[in-house]
Amino acid sequence: MTAHGISRTRELLRRGELSAVEHTTAVLTAAREQDTLDAYVAVAGEEALRAAELADRRIREGGPDIWRTLPLLGVTVSVKDLLQTRDLPTARGSLLPNDRPRADAPAVARLRAAGAVVVGKTATSEYGWSASTVSRVGPPARNPYDPRLSAGGSSGGAAAAVATGLCDGSLGTDGAGSIRIPAAFCGVVGYKPSLGRIPYVPNSADRLAHQGPLARTVADAALLAQVMAGPHPGDPDSGLGSLDAPRTRRALRIGWIEYEGTAEEVRRVTGQARLALLGQGHLVEDVEPYRTDPYPALVDLLAACEAAGARPEHDEWADPGRLEIVRHGRTLSGADVIRAEEVRQELRTGLRALMDRYDVLAMATVPVEPFAADAIGPAWAADPRDLRWLAWAPAAYPFNMTGQPALSLPAGLTRSGLPVGLQLVGPVGADDLVLTLAARLEPDLATPAPAPARALEPAAAR
Repeated sequence: MTAHGISRTRELLRRGELSAVEHTTAVLTAAREQDTLDAYVAVAGEEALRAAELADRRIREGGPDIWRTLPLLGVTVSVKDLLQTRDLPTARGSLLPNDRPRADAPAVARLRAAGAVVVGKTATSEYGWSASTVSRVGPPARNPYDPRLSAGGSSGGAAAAVATGLCDGSLGTDGAGSIRIPAAFCGVVGYKPSLGRIPYVPNSADRLAHQGPLARTVADAALLAQVMAGPHPGDPDSGLGSLDAPRTRRALRIGWIEYEGTAEEVRRVTGQARLALLGQGHLVEDVEPYRTDPYPALVDLLAACEAAGARPEHDEWADPGRLEIVRHGRTLSGADVIRAEEVRQELRTGLRALMDRYDVLAMATVPVEPFAADAIGPAWAADPRDLRWLAWAPAAYPFNMTGQPALSLPAGLTRSGLPVGLQLVGPVGADDLVLTLAARLEPDLATPAPAPARALEPAAAR
């Protein structure tokens, strides 16, 4: 691996055992020449090296205290291709034209302002429509534990890059699980903050999309999120505060959810995580999350939003799978969307009541093991015409509909050597509680790193 993770990179820079230019050069070279998993769609050039040179100068002049004001100085980060960057093209995983201005999204600007070096853009599905990175613009990102399988999505390129050391950390987006699903598949930490904690500009009308970090450790993810958080005038949700009182007790009440259809190996690995929670003194009880599956309502909300932004004259250029969602959206009436919103409100009410009884909810992030790299989901959900393209991730999308903070923590490997994620979910605004519990649990759930990429065939040769 080339990158060390944020904490380790900062330590090496502080000690003078590594320069930012050396580190950035090594990461850029690896991203161009050793990205056997197709994690990147664009790799930075001279601007990244200039940022690294500036970082080295600041380190020389400011000494060890410099990281107090520039906490990411010299750290390499990648950015999902859905988010605008001033120096790198943003295709949004699509052949369709991108009319947005070529300027940094607020979260990207905050990363740079904290000293981070942006090293590239990572693969996604078109507009992030599926929980894979299958698109018309390039090959899908592959799983670092088995390149025949998917890295998940739609922040799959970000997760693969972090897992294989092609950046210290990454910025992803999550509209229905798109940070947490690939984090679980690739054995890294993926954190979806409460809605609005990190501003999303332009704001999505469906109020499902979050931005958040993917990193090797909880501490690294928390640091990235801290840098990016805070109100922004372009996102009306970014000024919202916590709806729940802080919860700081060490022994927590944890509601354990197991979804129907959870694979036996996933159940076995997460069962070990449950024992670890009990071993730390927490109360863990089985709970039922909600009476009615909100998936049909999610489909209508997503489809209506996709259709609203789609021009019929662009249909021939669109991803065929996403186009099926757009076509469904064009059949929906205003009353259909309001009924979907009513389901969302019922879900929010029910989960708010559940969070009055429990401090945190815990469950497998994804109930299935990774599927084929060129698929958008397991076989039974792989045809977008059936509108089941996200139904296989029932632990992911409900918490986009409610805006609750959710974090996927590597929980261990199946007997076939594939990672499993444990998801921790808190009340709206209780992000610090989720991060604290995850950090305490992390040492008990060590997940071996993926095998070195040298055994894989270079992407260009496939």
